[in-house]
Formats: sequence, structure tokens, C-alpha cells
Amino acid sequence: MAIASTEPAARSATRRRFAWLNWVGGIGFAAFLASQIFGIATSPPEIGMGHLQKIMYVHLPVVWNGFIAIFIVLVMSTVYLFTRREKHDLLAASAAEIGTVLIGLTLVVGSIWAKPTWGVWWTWDPRLTSTAVLFVIFVGYLALRAFTEDIDRRARWSAAVGILGALNVPIVYMSVRWWRTIHQVQSSPSTVDPSYVLSLRANAIAFLILLIYFIGRRYQAAVLERERERLAEEAALR
Repeated sequence: MAIASTEPAARSATRRRFAWLNWVGGIGFAAFLASQIFGIATSPPEIGMGHLQKIMYVHLPVVWNGFIAIFIVLVMSTVYLFTRREKHDLLAASAAEIGTVLIGLTLVVGSIWAKPTWGVWWTWDPRLTSTAVLFVIFVGYLALRAFTEDIDRRARWSAAVGILGALNVPIVYMSVRWWRTIHQVQSSPSTVDPSYVLSLRANAIAFLILLIYFIGRRYQAAVLERERERLAEEAALR
């Protein structure tokens, strides 16, 4: 009865606390649709790739925001090891989950782009391989959290894995410069044709808003999960 009476109140308080995410999500999804339509409708076909170039408006923002998510994991994991505050662990885990999805999506979209461009779905290119390693590390991070029951041990171990995994990001980024690779060097608004810059920036911003939304929602769910676990523990001790 204690859990039944207390849990709805805690859940309601958490929903009010994260109510701002409703606005962020609405803005993010609207911005995503608008920026995709704008990019597809206004961008001229690229000389070599034609309209296939427009997959860039998904591929690059996904990569950038995947790296941002992993950077959040690095920061929150480091802060957790110093403070041992639960919220930092939950934020790191939330960012890791979304970052893993984005890095996985990077590999999928990249393979779709590679097939008509390089003639193969996959090749053990340094950029592709290092990205795949990054993805596997963070899948391992999520598996570690799923199979470690002790809360403190789970937080400490996953923080260590998150920090070590994040150190692979500079390797992914610099792989096209350090080794011989068929993947082109890093693209950014300063390196692409000016006719594509506005659409690229708009999509990058839209994906960033969605990143904030999804990490926020995952953190909200994590807070609710921990509150439920805490209430169950308190009830068991009575």
C-alpha cells in the first residue's frame, strides 16, 4: 500500500519537473521535418553523386550529435567518479543509450551511402572500423549496466567504461588523416559547397534539439525507475 500511494505522487512530480521536454520535442520534430524538406527541395544535385548527396543531411548531423552524446557520457562519468551523485550516473547512462543508437545509425546510413558510392556496403576502412569499435564499446557499456545489479558497482564500472570508450572518439575523428582511407576527410559547413551549408546547419541544429529531447526523456525514465526501486526497497525493509 505504501508503494501504491507514494509512487503516483512521485511520478506526477517527475512529470511536472520534465514538462519542458514536451516543448523541446515539438520544436525538435518540427525543425527536423522542416530542415529535411528544405534541404531536399533547395539543394542542387552534386556533380559526382547527384541527389545521393542529400543523405549528408542525415549522416553528418547523426555523427556529430552521436559524438556530442558520448562527450556528455565522458563529462558525467568523470563528474560521477568525483561526486558519487546518482544524477550524474543516470545522465551518463541516458546519454550513452542515445549515443549508441546514433553511432549505430551512423553505420547504417553510412553503409547505405557507401553502396552506390564505393560499390560495397562495408569495407574495413579505418574510419568505418574505428566507428564500429566505438559502437561495440558502448553496446558493452549498456550490457554492463543491464547485468550488474549492485547500483554503486554498476555506476563505477560503467563510468570507467564510458570514459575509456569516449577516448576512442578522437581516433574515429582523426582516422581519415592518420591512415590511408577511402573515406573522405571530415566534412563541415566550412568545407562543403556553399549551396549546401544552410541546409546542413539547419539539420545539425534540428538533430541537436532532438538529442536534448531524447536524452532528457531517457533521464526522466531513469529517475522514475530509480524512484520505483527505492520505494520497493523501503517497503521491503518495513
